[in-house]
Amino acid sequence: LQKSASDELAERLELDLLAGGFGLWAIEVKGGPEFIGFVGLARPQWDLPFGPCVEVGWRLAKSTWGRGFATEAAREALRYGFEDVGLAEIVSFTALTNGRSLAVMQRLGMQRDPALDFDHPALPPGHRLRRHLLCRLTAEQWRRDRDGLSPWNAKSPRPRQA
Repeated sequence: LQKSASDELAERLELDLLAGGFGLWAIEVKGGPEFIGFVGLARPQWDLPFGPCVEVGWRLAKSTWGRGFATEAAREALRYGFEDVGLAEIVSFTALTNGRSLAVMQRLGMQRDPALDFDHPALPPGHRLRRHLLCRLTAEQWRRDRDGLSPWNAKSPRPRQA
């Protein structure tokens, strides 16, 4: 992003945090770059077939992918959304081709239903990223698995409790 667009985005994100009680958080790595991206909760601004909703989302610098930062921060965003805000459900969505984001959603314990796939309204017909998948997680599902991990995830940094 150009500086003016970046500043505008930062200002909008800050206003969202103040107005809604939650939003997207800047992510930093101890001893690393000052800013690697953002993760958090947001209310999508588009007319979506499953809206209104609250989404957990992330966008991190490509150089940081595969190191667990998105999963760790999104896990905290889910905890905050369910415990502190009291949300009943949180969704996440991505382009069908974005296997990395789908893997994060699965590690978080989110459930995908292919019948809920949709065309993203912000992308024009024919755009290669227009078709999106949706994953959901209810507060009840999250509470059954407090650490937010799918039962089959053997790469969990935290042991599952019985």
